[in-house]
Amino acid sequence: MQLPSSQEIIDDLAFFDDWEQRYQYIIDLGKALPGLPEEERTADRLVKGCQSQVWMVARSKDGKLLFDVDSDAVIVQGLLALVLAAYNDKTPVQILDFDIDAYFEELDLERHITPTRGNGLRAIVAKINGLARNAVH
Repeated sequence: MQLPSSQEIIDDLAFFDDWEQRYQYIIDLGKALPGLPEEERTADRLVKGCQSQVWMVARSKDGKLLFDVDSDAVIVQGLLALVLAAYNDKTPVQILDFDIDAYFEELDLERHITPTRGNGLRAIVAKINGLARNAVH
């Protein structure tokens, strides 16, 4: 399934009246991700700094970075979908140029997740930005 774009997600979330509906939408986005097969859920693919377990596999194709992700928590899987909407299938320069802080602010996300989830979200973003920086240099 193709994820909506980051702008489509912003627009969709604005449609909902309360955060319970928004959480359900985010969880549904996460359920649409294919996840990773068990054999790819290895320690070297764990993203450090996340309260839940998050695995990430990055690859490059036609100058763009592609990410396969998985988590053992449904809300985190949804948060991963939000991040992928911003970063997946983009060039390293597009990833580095994307204003993720403005995106999260527009989603009004960090006020509505726990600080540990926020830290995990930042760890995922830092990991992707690090991969993009390495790909540029």
